[in-house]
Amino acid sequence: MTASIVGWAHTPFGKFDAETVESLVVKVATDALADAGISAEDVDEIVLGHFNAGFSPQDFTASLVLQADPKLRFKPATRVENACATGSAAVHQGIRAIASGAAKIVLVVGVEQMTRTPSADIGRYLLKASYLPEDGETVGGFAGVFGKIAQSYFQKYGDQSDALAMIAAKNHKNGVANPYAQLRKDFGFEFCRAESEKNPFVAGPLKRTDCSLVSDGAAALVLTDSETAKTMGKAVNFRATAHAQDFLPMSKRDILQFEGCTVAWQRALAQAGIQLSDLSFVETHDCFTVAELIEYEAMGLTPRGQGARAIKEGWTQKDGKLPVNPSGGLKAKGHPIGATGVSMHVMSAMQLVGQAPEGMQLKNAKLAGIFNMGGAAVANYVSVLEPAK
Repeated sequence: MTASIVGWAHTPFGKFDAETVESLVVKVATDALADAGISAEDVDEIVLGHFNAGFSPQDFTASLVLQADPKLRFKPATRVENACATGSAAVHQGIRAIASGAAKIVLVVGVEQMTRTPSADIGRYLLKASYLPEDGETVGGFAGVFGKIAQSYFQKYGDQSDALAMIAAKNHKNGVANPYAQLRKDFGFEFCRAESEKNPFVAGPLKRTDCSLVSDGAAALVLTDSETAKTMGKAVNFRATAHAQDFLPMSKRDILQFEGCTVAWQRALAQAGIQLSDLSFVETHDCFTVAELIEYEAMGLTPRGQGARAIKEGWTQKDGKLPVNPSGGLKAKGHPIGATGVSMHVMSAMQLVGQAPEGMQLKNAKLAGIFNMGGAAVANYVSVLEPAK
């Protein structure tokens, strides 16, 4: 690969009434440039990942990045969107600009502000990432879509409530050590497993602890070509990237397969010349716990229908054979749509250079896998990262 990450920034994720999309963008853009040790005038291109879909009244947001520094004026700036995979779409777009020779340094920003939206509208806006002719009337919005997926999985492979609760408990426990996480509380398996007033059923077999959080937040990366990266203070190289887009209607595919996820992983691993077992850890898209469960199977960690083995046998714990979501994942960290994919890359890069927060840092992390998903396994992005030699 030709691209490297040489700087980053990340706001905490959460509910921030005093922030705006603009202020979040300005904050991470400024901090990422400072972290990379470069000036705004060194930037050749800007890519902004921002889903919006109604969350922010300000649309046409690409130029908001210019508010970070007057020297960014007249730089090419483009907003990209691909549902919940918007952040990775922005990262991959920046990589292509470098690979083509059109840019040497690219500033990538991902942002979303969701919490100002009335709760009744949140589900409606998120449901825009589904196929409306089939799913537009789904009760519970996007949670309802994944509730149906979970119900179908249970019908085919048996009740997986224990596995889902274990995934939720794992990710919440991991999130305690992540200062950027929205919810830093170790709930434990029993709380996540039992229905209660504080953990009611939301959709199908999914409870509140099975669902990622509505969030505000932003993250940013500075990308450059690998030769330039050698002159920088730190660098994390892209060993592989892959993007597989699947049909939008779930009726046109086996939704329990997450086939686009499988294809993206297969392409990325082949490009990197490695096997899944070579990875030190994975940051994966646990918008709902059932998504992480199926992703175990789609990435090839277990056979189909046996994803529960990975969590029940401890494989995906921080001390397991393939730690999954040491950051706490979307489950604990939060899921500001446009920022999520960029955040995954920041969290992974920090691990690889030994700069992850204390308690979150894994020992001897050499290879990171990232899977970011838009819709119900529609937009599927995988990145494989390694520290620069």
